[in-house]
Amino acid sequence: MRADDARAGVRVGTRADDVRPVVQTDGVRAVANPGDAGPVPDGEARPAARPENAAPPRADETRPGADGGGARPAHAEETRPAAREPNARGDETERARPAARAEAARPVVQRASVRGQILDALRTALVAGELAPGEVYSAPALGERFGVSATPVREAMQQLALEGAVEVVPNRGFRVVERGTRELAELAEIRGLIEVPVMLRLARTVPAARWAELRPLADATVRAASSGCRVTYAESDRSFHRAVLGLAGNAQLVRLADDLHRRAQWPLVGGPVSRGRADLVADAAEHAALLDALIAEDLTVVQALVREHFTGAS
Repeated sequence: MRADDARAGVRVGTRADDVRPVVQTDGVRAVANPGDAGPVPDGEARPAARPENAAPPRADETRPGADGGGARPAHAEETRPAAREPNARGDETERARPAARAEAARPVVQRASVRGQILDALRTALVAGELAPGEVYSAPALGERFGVSATPVREAMQQLALEGAVEVVPNRGFRVVERGTRELAELAEIRGLIEVPVMLRLARTVPAARWAELRPLADATVRAASSGCRVTYAESDRSFHRAVLGLAGNAQLVRLADDLHRRAQWPLVGGPVSRGRADLVADAAEHAALLDALIAEDLTVVQALVREHFTGAS
């Protein structure tokens, strides 16, 4: 031990488990760097002491300083981008999450259309005669009847106005259109002009097996007619005709014909609310007869049955 070190209160010694010199200065013990064992020439700075409990430096933990001077530590945090930052609770959260992951975690909410449900209910009420021709109905009153606000009722009524079922009465509501036998005959004529040529073409081109696949739909119309419910039969009747025209592969044709068919099902002003069960059953029986004629490719019978069916439809 040098005399000047003894006077400064510095004690030099070695630990049993560490062959490197241990320096204790003012009660703080530190392990000297490898270059600290020997004397340091005058004018040269001694490397800073490394704490005893610190891990030894790795080969990649030092890199030259930016100014070309001595080496400085290169911590792991400095070699990769900061991906986390503490939040208000002290937890670590990712600074940038992929947007796709957040979107995938968001649940998909399916909401039923109130407007669509009210529209179906109003169409059913029209066919059933619950909305009488010539009567005016307000949106708030119908909304109270269906248990909804006036807004979806008003929107549904506006759609029915586009379809020709009702007309707008300013400051009052909507009036159900009064239809007579002349309008029904006009609808039957238009349907015949559109659907008869299509069915005649299908009779010549569609195999018998495809027509046989529609037999369950024809039987369903007979069951619906037997129930005597005008609404049930109206929907079953339109389902059968949509299936027949669907074989043509023309979606616009099916949509247009279905709209005309629906309008033909509205009750007439001053007429009975619904036809009797016997009339409905007779109308449904024409579906099975039409399938038989289509399978047999009997074009004359097909044309006669379709025109007669349209004339009697209501």
